[in-house]
Amino acid sequence: MTSRRVFFANARAAGLAALALTALALPTALFAQEKTPTLGVIERLKPAFDELVPQDARVERLADGFDWSEGPVWDRKGGFLLFSDVPLNTVFKWAEGKGVSVFKKPSGYTGSVARGGEPGSNGLLMDREGRLVLCQHGDRRVARLEADGTFTSIADRYEGKRFNSPNDGAFKSNGDLYFTDPPYGLLGLNKDPAKELDFNGVYRVSAKDGTVTLLTKEMTFPNGIAFSPDEKTLYVANSDPKMAIWKAFPVKDDGTLGEGRVFADVTSLAATRKGLPDGMKVDARGNLFATGPGGVMVMSSDGTHLGTFNTGEATANCGWGGDGSTLYITADMYIGRVKLTTKGNGF
Repeated sequence: MTSRRVFFANARAAGLAALALTALALPTALFAQEKTPTLGVIERLKPAFDELVPQDARVERLADGFDWSEGPVWDRKGGFLLFSDVPLNTVFKWAEGKGVSVFKKPSGYTGSVARGGEPGSNGLLMDREGRLVLCQHGDRRVARLEADGTFTSIADRYEGKRFNSPNDGAFKSNGDLYFTDPPYGLLGLNKDPAKELDFNGVYRVSAKDGTVTLLTKEMTFPNGIAFSPDEKTLYVANSDPKMAIWKAFPVKDDGTLGEGRVFADVTSLAATRKGLPDGMKVDARGNLFATGPGGVMVMSSDGTHLGTFNTGEATANCGWGGDGSTLYITADMYIGRVKLTTKGNGF
């Protein structure tokens, strides 16, 4: 998610307003070409990377013209991709052969008073019934989209205090929802007078009774979140340029977390490459596909950096789609995809 985007905004500010207007009018860059353009390059660091990524793989650029794309999730029933544009307060839909259309607006801020910043939805995910669940910055909650187009709040407070701006989430197989709550949706971030919690936490919402449990408040800017295939480990990204890390937490039998350890530290890379630890997904083999400096960094379950989909852009998130062997990538104003020889966890 994202006010990390402010670190990279100046380089493209001059043309952004026009591109944002294009996106609102259904982005024109839907690229109905015989061969789609490429987004960045693929960097191969370890032989194990070749077992996951074909030698002829390329990151296809499917669409552009967005302000800050985020939260890609595949709708298995409909066979299409959904993703957020956080500043535009919109969820877009991409379908093969049809391109991009508006799926839901407003997506994250339903208030009547106009505001700037990053008000829209961020992370998107599907529950066990195939319903869309949104981390809503502006409304400061996690909500479910109902069939009639209305939102139902899943969680909006901890101990009576409003969340900062829920950012990204992951469902456990029992239906419990785990999510992160940094301040990126608040105009003043940690210094915003509307901030009611004096920390940025990671939470769990019980599927049984809706109880909200604070799992940890030790991370400065908790962001992306994902489970290992056996659900014994919870990975959480920290999008802090001063501490650009991923932590791995053991998941206890009661669903709470044990003491976390640093899984990977890319603080030095963040000084020279665009992007910070952000959204991530795990494949069926336990490898992490984690957005960070340079694009999507692929890491084995022991933290070894295998290779990178270097998009050339600050890259926010990724998600599995199709039959599970396609990785969709949200990178600043772009939507990309790469076809792999591994499948996402759960496919």
